[in-house]
Amino acid sequence: MIPDPTPHVPARRSLIRTALTGAAVLGAGLTAGAGPATAAPAAPPARKRPATAEEALRELAAGNRRWRTFRERHPDESPAVRQSLTTGQHPFALVLGCIDSRVPPELVFDQGLGDLMTIRSAGQVLDEAVLGSLAYGVLELGIPLLMVLGHQSCGAVRATVEADESGAQLPNHIQYLADQIRPAIDRTQEGDARIDATIDANIRLIRARLAAEPDLAAKVDSGALAVVGARYELTTQRVHRIG
Repeated sequence: MIPDPTPHVPARRSLIRTALTGAAVLGAGLTAGAGPATAAPAAPPARKRPATAEEALRELAAGNRRWRTFRERHPDESPAVRQSLTTGQHPFALVLGCIDSRVPPELVFDQGLGDLMTIRSAGQVLDEAVLGSLAYGVLELGIPLLMVLGHQSCGAVRATVEADESGAQLPNHIQYLADQIRPAIDRTQEGDARIDATIDANIRLIRARLAAEPDLAAKVDSGALAVVGARYELTTQRVHRIG
């Protein structure tokens, strides 16, 4: 038989008051930025940060290899690293990628806080905000590597190719994206092959545009910056260079 809970109302009210008091204390601790009761784990040894484009490319290749073989290290996430980043940042690579939710650069390259500066727009499309952000990373932070990262099955490229073939006008700002991608359409191919080839052509076109930007070109000419194109394959999780 289920006991009658009525006689226990005062005790229950006391228990509720105690629970609410505890919750309030916990909430106050979180608001004040109080740390956990247990001691923070010891910070791992600081790893050597890439200082050149070649070193940065090797680090990204190693990180992508860890990602696609399910051996991620999730570097630079320790309490010590988080604290050190409050006073400055020194990312070793700048990645211009697509907004696609399946291709976050920090994950596909197995990098952590402060390692990459990432800028993302649909189809890696350039505008003044994107160009200014890229220039900031190169000129102000001295980042030695700028990577244009496209990917397999890019929706922005597909929409552009299909609208070009049908003559359809895309909605408002999406049409701007298509207008920027359209010069890269590979008209020697048909169907899905055209879309796939246009993805590569768009990466090459954007890489060439960036390398020709006066501020960035000066850094490239001096050897302080490399601008490269790359592509992420959804089916294999592999990143490979696009010439």
